[in-house]
Amino acid sequence: MGGVVVAGETLLAGSEEAAAADAAPSSRVSLTVNGTRRTVTVDNRTSLLDLLREHLDLTGSKKGCNAGACGECTVLVDGQRVNSCLTLAVPLEGAEVTTIEGLAKGDQLHPLQQAFIDEDAFQCGYCTPGQIMSGVGCIQEGHTNSLEEIREYMSGNVCRCGRYVKIVRAVEQAAARK
Repeated sequence: MGGVVVAGETLLAGSEEAAAADAAPSSRVSLTVNGTRRTVTVDNRTSLLDLLREHLDLTGSKKGCNAGACGECTVLVDGQRVNSCLTLAVPLEGAEVTTIEGLAKGDQLHPLQQAFIDEDAFQCGYCTPGQIMSGVGCIQEGHTNSLEEIREYMSGNVCRCGRYVKIVRAVEQAAARK
């Protein structure tokens, strides 16, 4: 064992021992992401957002605030919208995750994706994936009975460009097509 010994105590372990001591606990997690079963080994502290972006190369979900305040990382887990930056990946064993990359069916856009185009509901586009995923959840949850209700249930998603009126119209349009 390498290291510095002073008065019979090892102050610095060798590189192998230090690496073992510093290694974070990890787990294998299997999820169905956009219809495909995926299994990865991740640090137990890995967020769903980091699993998607760093391990599965699905970069549509954005890391905005990384504190659950902006909604830019919104995805659907078992049909429910979640802030993926606040959701640990490992407890989601067996879950079904849908990201913005999984909404379209081939070349056919999801109705809300099309509505965003029709209503010109994006400008810079950074918040668009989270807005769309939250809007899909809002529609699936049945929270589209009025513009006020849509605004309330979409209030966790921030758009720095101020496209809120058009985003709400897009959700209303897609809900009407449902």
